[in-house]
Amino acid sequence: MVVVRAILGALILFFNWVFTPKSIKRDAYEQTLIDAQTKKMALYQYAACPFCVKVRRSMKRSALNIETRDAKRSEKFKEELLKGGGQLKVPCLRIEEDSGDVRWMYESGDIINYLEQRFGPTDAETRAA
Repeated sequence: MVVVRAILGALILFFNWVFTPKSIKRDAYEQTLIDAQTKKMALYQYAACPFCVKVRRSMKRSALNIETRDAKRSEKFKEELLKGGGQLKVPCLRIEEDSGDVRWMYESGDIINYLEQRFGPTDAETRAA
């Protein structure tokens, strides 16, 4: 089973690299505003997890600069995820609100919907891409 997972993981990463999506283009001011908001976010993930890849591809398409934290390879990030989110489950988006409150969002579909609703491209950006 370990060999199968290693092969599938390598294939997932390879095809993700080959078919990397293009990012939307925003004007510099708007991108700076979005970058400031995404500085308060972190995606806890595993590199070859297909659901994590799905979220990272969505982030790339939307030109979101969200820090990724590999909870599989880093004991520190694993502990942060367990302590803060309560589960060792990925993907998990850590969202620090302006009030200082922290939310932990699991499930790739929920994360993608949240990011698209909050940072989705405008009609002008969609046409420019």
